[in-house]
This record gives sequence, C-alpha cells and structure tokens, in this order.
Amino acid sequence: MKNDFLGRSLSVINDLTVDEQIFLYKQAQRLKEKWKNKEDLSKFQIKTDTGIYIVFLEPSTRTKESFVNAAKFHKNAKINIFESEHSSFNKKESYVDTFNMLTGYSDYSIFIIRSKLEGTCKLLDEKVSDFASRHNLPSPSFINAGDGKHEHPTQEILDEFTFLEQMNFNNDYIHIALIGDLLHGRTVHSKVDGLRIFKNVEVDLVAPNELQMPTHYISKMKQKGYNVRIFNSIEEYLKQNKKAKVWYFTRLQLERMGEDVLEKEHILRKSVTFAKDFLSLLPQDVKFYHPLPRHKTFPTIPTFLDSLPVNGWEKQAINGYWTRIILLSMFGGALNAPFDTSKKSIKINEEDFVVAAPIKDGRKGVLTEGKRGIKPIENGTVIDHIAKGHSPEKIYETIMKIRKILMFYNIDSADGIFKSADGNYKGYISLPDVHLSKKQIKKLSAISPNTTVNIIKNGRVKEKYRISLPPIIYGFEELMCKNENCITNPKNDENVHVSFIRNEDNQLICEYCETAHTFEEIWSL
Repeated sequence: MKNDFLGRSLSVINDLTVDEQIFLYKQAQRLKEKWKNKEDLSKFQIKTDTGIYIVFLEPSTRTKESFVNAAKFHKNAKINIFESEHSSFNKKESYVDTFNMLTGYSDYSIFIIRSKLEGTCKLLDEKVSDFASRHNLPSPSFINAGDGKHEHPTQEILDEFTFLEQMNFNNDYIHIALIGDLLHGRTVHSKVDGLRIFKNVEVDLVAPNELQMPTHYISKMKQKGYNVRIFNSIEEYLKQNKKAKVWYFTRLQLERMGEDVLEKEHILRKSVTFAKDFLSLLPQDVKFYHPLPRHKTFPTIPTFLDSLPVNGWEKQAINGYWTRIILLSMFGGALNAPFDTSKKSIKINEEDFVVAAPIKDGRKGVLTEGKRGIKPIENGTVIDHIAKGHSPEKIYETIMKIRKILMFYNIDSADGIFKSADGNYKGYISLPDVHLSKKQIKKLSAISPNTTVNIIKNGRVKEKYRISLPPIIYGFEELMCKNENCITNPKNDENVHVSFIRNEDNQLICEYCETAHTFEEIWSL
C-alpha cells in the first residue's frame, strides 16, 4: 500500500480525496501549534534532494511570495524561481519540452505553476510523467497556483483550513455565502468540490445575473447534495432570515468582461459591495473572507471593516503560508498518511452509448419508408432518426455535418428529411455497401446523439442500434474546446488533443479546463 504523496499532483482540488484534504488540514494545525510553542519543526521538512520550481507565467505577488517562503521552510530543497516577464516561455517555447528538461535536473521535482492557460498542470502531469517513465526518472509533482478563470486549488486549501479553524475543526456542517464575481472567480469555482469536506453544505450565491455562478457549477453542487440558494444582491440577501456565518467575497474581474457588462459596472459593484448600513443586519459571529488583494478603489469589503470582528481575511491570508508548507511536505515525501494514497482512477464504461434495438420486421432496412423516397439498398448502412424533432433546417445542417466529419461526401449515397407518424421531422442517410467501424459509430454518436444505425445485409435489417451521447469523447482531430484560454485550444500551439467527459446533465466537460459544451459545440468544422 502506498502511503506517501510522491508523484502526486494538484491540478484541481478534486485531485485530493476528502481523507487526504483532512490529513493536510490536521497537519497544518499541528505545524501551527508546534510553531507557537517553539517546538522542533524538522519532521515537516523535505529531507531529499528536491528541486522546487516556482513558475509564474502571469504576474502574482501574494501567491508567489507565499510559495517562495513556504519553499524556504524546506531547507534541503533547491528553489528556482521563474518570473513571467523574464521567462523564456514568452519566446513561444513548448511547455512540455521545457518541463521535460527541468525534470532531469534534480533527484525529484515539484513544479508550482500559475498560467493564463487553463488546464496547464493537467497537461504537464500527463506528458512529463510519460517522459519521466521513458527515462526511468521519478514522476514529478505539479501544483496549480491558478490557471485562468478555471481553478485555484491551493487557495481553496487555505480557505477550507480557515473555515475549519472558525468551526473548531468540526466538519459536520457549513453554511456559506459566496459573493461577488462568481462567473469569473476561480476561487469560488474551486469551492464546488472543496466544500465536500463538510458533511452537510448550504451555499448562498449572491451576485447579479451578469456575474452569477455558471450553471454547470450550480448543477454540480446540487448533484453533490448541497442546498443552493440564489440572490441578486447583498441587500436582497440581508432581507431574508437565514444568513450564513461564513461570507466569502471576490473582486469584480473587469478585465474578463465584455463592453455590455462594463456599461453596468456601477450597478454591479453596488450589488456585491458591503455598506455600513448593512452592519446591523448581520448575524452574530459572522466572518468575512476574501482571497485578496482587494481593489484599492472599489473593494467589495471596504476598509472600514478592517478593525471589526468580521475581519477573517487577514488570518485567512496568513494561513496560506502554513497550508503551502504542508502541501510541499506531502508532495516532497516528508509526511506519510495512515491510509492508501495511490492515485485513484475513474473507470468509465465507454460502450454504454450503443444499445441494440429490436428489429420489428426484417424487410429492407428502414424501407417501410420506401414509398416516401428512401431508395432500397441490398447491403450497407442506413442512419435514421437524425435530429428528430428539430426543424428541417436544423436536420439538414446536421446531415451535412455528419457527411463532412465522417467524410461521406464522396460516397454514392442518399439522404433526406421525412415527417414521422408522430408529426416530428427526422433525417436519414442511406449508405450502400458501407459498414461503419466502431470508431465511426462513436464519432456519429457525438455528432448526432439519439440516432439509429441500421446494418443491412441481403436486403434485410440484421442489426439495429440506438446510439446516445458517449460518456467520454476523445481521439478525433476535429474536436476542439471552445474556451480560447484552454491549453488544448489550437491558438495556443501546444498540440494537445482535447477530450470531453459527459456529465449528468448531458453536457460535455473539457477534461483540461472543465468548460461545459453542448455536443454541437465540440467540433472545429
């Protein structure tokens, strides 16, 4: 049984199980207590020749310096700091090639990375681990210090640790209000999974519609059993009786907003900025938190609150030092857990999207439609029920998309649109002497789910399948994540093939940046 964390990475907060997070928080609590009592702290220090690379590909002060000082706690480690403005990464050098080379410079390496490109740590964890395996090197660890508007798992760790401190490390229940720019704030996105360390969770989302939490994150919280409520402003929130005792504010990320939203800047700011008039409406023992820094002109937590008991953000910021020391202790091999720390892989049944359907009669294919125009074929495939229920224009568009992506345009075939007996339109493609491969059927299911595939031999339907949206979609060159800041997007020149996981709402989630897509949106053609 593996008990150490060597070779583990933290790309998203979900990379640590609940048990592993609780272990981290208890170790951070012990470290703080020993430091206050002036006890020996050497057991938390990395003992081996470890290279800690702090690679910030976008500017940062607080997170970077927090990690620099946490790394200096580990006296045996070699610390290397890459500044964004001076880094050779700005010369269009391949991320993968660069980190492959850096991996060979120490007995073991930990990379702490901040990047505008979302999914960078996941990519490097995959590719550099392959490189290390090829050359008999230990797999390095990667720590995501913030990637675009995706996630900030190390911020989430210090946040959850601070919440636990407020609750005397009782993780039975939390009621939290998330306030501010919930659309772009990566720290609140991390809370969707981070809050699962609590057995019961109530979340109040306080933001105007233009800045509200993305719907797929809200859906994900509900699926986890969180009780979620939505409010448009702090003023509206304070008018109701059930108020949280943990308030988590984020700044408005204007640099990520379009002109139509910026025109409402004043109204948006007011809706998520705390005012003096609100003080009398607060519940007793409430604490305010903020990932910092605050906007110096328009802080959502105004400075008049700094000296009041609601101030929890200063202690929160200090906790970043302690939790990051422990994270490095774990990934550097100084701390072992009393349970199995092997990386857990999620098993997906990749075949669950193809279901054999009964054949009502054996006549020529779907040729009961023959009188309405389908030309009978002796052998081949008929794709039926294409985009059923949509408009003829949408069905025709889907037929053309299938033809283009599956390269059926050079095949002597027929297609058309019919009105079914139930009054809905549907499309078909008839392919004489063509038998679809398994890969083609999977691609078809991702282009046009809820379609029927009929295999025809000697003029009769021998096999019939109903196909739905696959649980995982990958391996097709035509796939593309619509998020331009995703590491897989072609404009970023990293030559990464994107893959998508189907969630419970039949959305397709990019495995790298976790952007939600419909099946129509994943194709570059």
